[in-house]
Parts: sequence; C-alpha cells; structure tokens
Amino acid sequence: MAKVAGRFARVEPRRWARAFVLGLLADLPRKNCWTIAEHAGDASPAGMQHLLSRASWDADRVRDDVRSFVVDHLRDENAVLVVDETGDLKKGATSVGVQRQYTGTAGRIENSQVAVYLAYAAKAGHAAIDRRLYIPRSWTQDPERCRAAGIPDTLKFATKPALATEMIAQALDAGVPARWVTGDEVYGGAPHLSAELERRQIGYVLAVSRKRPIATRAGILRAGVLAHGLPKQAWQRLSAGAGAKGHRFYDWAQVDMASPPDRPGHRWLLVRRNRRSGELAFYRCYSPHPVPLSTLVKVAGRRWTVEETFQAAKGLAGLDEHQVRRWISWHRWTTLAMLAHAFLAITAAIERARNAVATELSPLTCNEIQRLFAALFARPLRDLAHRLRWSAWRRRHQARARTSHYRRQAAQQP
Repeated sequence: MAKVAGRFARVEPRRWARAFVLGLLADLPRKNCWTIAEHAGDASPAGMQHLLSRASWDADRVRDDVRSFVVDHLRDENAVLVVDETGDLKKGATSVGVQRQYTGTAGRIENSQVAVYLAYAAKAGHAAIDRRLYIPRSWTQDPERCRAAGIPDTLKFATKPALATEMIAQALDAGVPARWVTGDEVYGGAPHLSAELERRQIGYVLAVSRKRPIATRAGILRAGVLAHGLPKQAWQRLSAGAGAKGHRFYDWAQVDMASPPDRPGHRWLLVRRNRRSGELAFYRCYSPHPVPLSTLVKVAGRRWTVEETFQAAKGLAGLDEHQVRRWISWHRWTTLAMLAHAFLAITAAIERARNAVATELSPLTCNEIQRLFAALFARPLRDLAHRLRWSAWRRRHQARARTSHYRRQAAQQP
C-alpha cells in the first residue's frame, strides 16, 4: 500500500483504500462495499462508497503504480504482453458500457460489460498491468446516456484491438521490458495493431482464423489450406508450457510468409495441431530477427497466462464482483482489484524464488497465498455488537428500498 499511498491527498481515502484492498483479499463470500465495510469495522458502507465515487484520487495514476510494482518484481527482458477481454454479466441497462454482446465468460451473447486487459507474463509470474472498459457504439452515439454514467465527453468509440494497441503503446512508452505480444483472433485480425508492433520492432504471435489469407512465395492461400498441404516431416511435437496435469504437448508447424519489401523483419504462419482431435489453430507471427520454432511455441503458450490471471483476479480479489454503475467507480474498483491480485502474484513469485520447496510440496500459488493471508492478516472483526449493528443496518436499508419500489410502482399505476 505504500506504493500507492502518495496518490491519495487525504488520510481518510488512504485508509479506506487500505481497508478496501484488505477486504478484497479477505475470505468473504461476496465482495462489495457493504461486506468490505463490515469487514473493515466501519459502521456503514458510506466511506467505501465515497472512495469509489467522490474521493479525490486518480485511478490511472494508481494503475501506473500497479504496473511499475509488477514490473519491478517480475522484470523479464523476454516477457510477453498478453491482451484479452473478459465480461461481467449484468442486469439492467444503466451500468456503464452494458449491452447485449458476446462474452467469453458466458460463451454466448448476454447482457454484460466487457473490458480489455493487458497482462505482463514473465518467467517468474504474471499479472494484469492495464485495463480499458469497452464502450459500445450504442453508448457513444447517445451522449445523454454517457453523461448519466459519468463517461467523459471526450471519449470516442474504440474497438477492442484499438484499446489493446493503446495499452501496449502506453506500457512500452513507460519502459516496460517486453519482447513479444500475443492475443487471440480478435487482435490477430487487426492490421493497425500488428503495424504498430512492427514499427516498434516488437515480436508478436497473434491467433488468426483458418480463413485468413496468407501471403507466401507460392501465392496467397488461406491458412487452413496451407496447413492441410504440409508434409508429415514439417510437424514437430513441442510443449506450449507446463500445465496442472503436465506439459501441454501439441504438434506444431512453421510456414514462411512473404514480407513486403518496405517492411523488414521475418514473418511466419504458426500452425498448432491437437494430437488427439486433430483440431488446428493458426497464429500470425513476426520477429525483427530470426527465431526458432520453439520460441514461437513458447510465446503462443504464454497466452494462457491471461486466463489464469482472470481466474485468480476474479476468484481471489473480487475483480468481477463490483456493483458499480458509473465510469469512475468501475475504474477505481478494477484498479484496486488489480493491485490486490498483483500482491498475490508477486508474493508467490518472491516465495518461490527465495525458499526451496520440499519435494513432497507443490510451490506456493496465488490461491494458497490468499488463503494464508486471509487467515493470518485479513481477519474480520468478531465483535457480536458490530455484527448485530450491521444486521440492523442492512435490514433498515432493505426496508427503505422495498418501500420506495412499492411507492414507485403504485405511482405508475393508471
């Protein structure tokens, strides 16, 4: 917390922020302003709500501190920047950025918020270092709706790849050491993202569709057609990384792509084949210098780290449990959740580096660090009077809300 303390001009929001992060790290069944305030010993959630909505502090500056915190401890010159989006299911239509849209969280079109994240994947560990809330065109074309949700008047519509490009450029400009970028098909099909990375001489391994046209010396062919024409000796069995149940072995092949004369560098189509089902996946690759197939495979395997980051940040630090509706509150909750998860990821990395693990024990993970921290440091108050006061506060608030709903319904009756 000392890393971000200077971003809070007054002592009250600084203390609330500390208590808020402790609440995110605590073993609470649900994490929102009510439960976190009760855990902190407050008499009501007013302080936590003030921290997220009206207190004077800049979430983007705290985000910068989270980024430097992660890079300082996980620094790796060969690190991979991973971009991906995740969605939070929502009800209603007033939460900022919400609409019916596809989200991988549900695997279908649902009423949801979608945000794009940038993760720093290094040898020692991985954590999110930036975030952008995706605001659909239906919102940006409705100024009144945007104004009601607190969206800045200057915000313009931006696609997910455009948001990813902005985050990557900002991270590289801030001196984040990284050699590669990877992402799924949403980002692999964006020409401006790959062009920006090539301009900066940053390598990439970006997933593309099987229908993607690939320029080769033999002409332009679809990725799927190229893969089916590869000889047997073109395939190599390589691991994309260690998983919970062993190495993730696939068959891989590398096809040279034709490079435009005005764009130096080396380009390949990377093909992955499932050894059981035969299912194919395709990646468009670039490097300013020649690299072996094994290097491209390792970068492609790092893409899974962002899924692990989402799972840990949501399950352990409440990333998706926010009940906020406005632009500023979403960014503040998300940034503090990123800080909480970064603490877990870095603590686990430090412990693995400093302390030898007995052969009969598995290395410490974010899950185990959170469990130990919640038990030893983030213990809630056990005072009976405090619990009873909060029970009365919740019931009183719920009764007022219920009465208001019934009055509103009665007033709308013809």
